Amino acid sequence: MRLCIGIIFRENGRIHYYDSNNIKMNIGDKLICHLEDSLEIGEVVTPPQDIDEGDISNPLSKVVRKATHYDLSVDEINKNKEKEGIKKFEELVDKYNLPMKLVDVHVFFDKSKMIFYFTSEKRVDFREMVKELAATFKMRIELRQIGVRDEAKIIGGLGPCGRKLCCKSFLKDFDSISIKMAKDQNLPLNPLKISGICGRLMCCLKYEYEDYKKFMQKVPEIGTNVKTNVGNGKICNYDPLKNSVIVELETETKKAVPLDEIEIIEGPEKRHEKNE
Repeated sequence: MRLCIGIIFRENGRIHYYDSNNIKMNIGDKLICHLEDSLEIGEVVTPPQDIDEGDISNPLSKVVRKATHYDLSVDEINKNKEKEGIKKFEELVDKYNLPMKLVDVHVFFDKSKMIFYFTSEKRVDFREMVKELAATFKMRIELRQIGVRDEAKIIGGLGPCGRKLCCKSFLKDFDSISIKMAKDQNLPLNPLKISGICGRLMCCLKYEYEDYKKFMQKVPEIGTNVKTNVGNGKICNYDPLKNSVIVELETETKKAVPLDEIEIIEGPEKRHEKNE
C-alpha cells in the first residue's frame, strides 16, 4: 500500500497524484513537487489515502516537501513576473502585428519555464516574439495555442444558468458533446440556447443524457392508449427525469404517471430506439 494525495497546480486544473513521501498534510496545504522536469508549487485537493500497488499503473513521483514561507514568497514573486509577462506579450503582439489573444501566463516555481497561453484563428509565426521574451525574462519560453473551451476554463464567467461556469468550478476534463444530445433531450436547437460562452455546445448537455437515453429506449410512443390508477387515457408527453409519462385522461385532464404504473391498452407500442 502507498499513501497517495491529489494535487492541482493551477486553479481548477487537472488533479495529479503523488506519493505523499510520508509527509503529514491536509487539504489546502501547499507542496513542492516535480512536474514536467521542473519544480512546481501545488495545492492538496484530496486527502491522503492508501492505494494498493496493483492499482497504480504508472510510477508515482514523490512530494519533495511542504512549501515553506520562503517558497510562498517565491511563488508571489513569480505571480508578479506573470503580470510583467502579460504587459510584455501585448507590446510584442502590437510590435509584430500578430493575430494573437493572450489568455494566461504561468511561471514555474523554479523559474525554469514561462508559458504563455493564447488563442488565434490561424497559425502564427511567433519565433521573433519568443526570442524577445526569452531575452527579457531570462528563462525558457513556451507559447501554447489553446482552444476556446480551454480559454473559458481559464478565464471563467457565468453560464446561462447564472452560476459559475462548470469548467471553471469543478470540471477537470472536457467530454465530447454532440448536437444529438440536445435532440434526444427535446431541447430547442437554437445555438443561443444550447451554447456556452465559449461558443461551443454546453458541457451540461451531457449530465442528464444517459438518463434520457435509457428512458426513451423503454417508454411507449406518444399516442399510446394506456390504463392508469387514475383512469384511462393517452400518452401525450414525457417527464424523463421523473421516469414518468404525461397522460391525457378521458376527462381531458393531464396527469403525470410513473412509467411502471401504466398498462398499455392499444395503440403504438413501438419502443424508441436511439442510436449510440
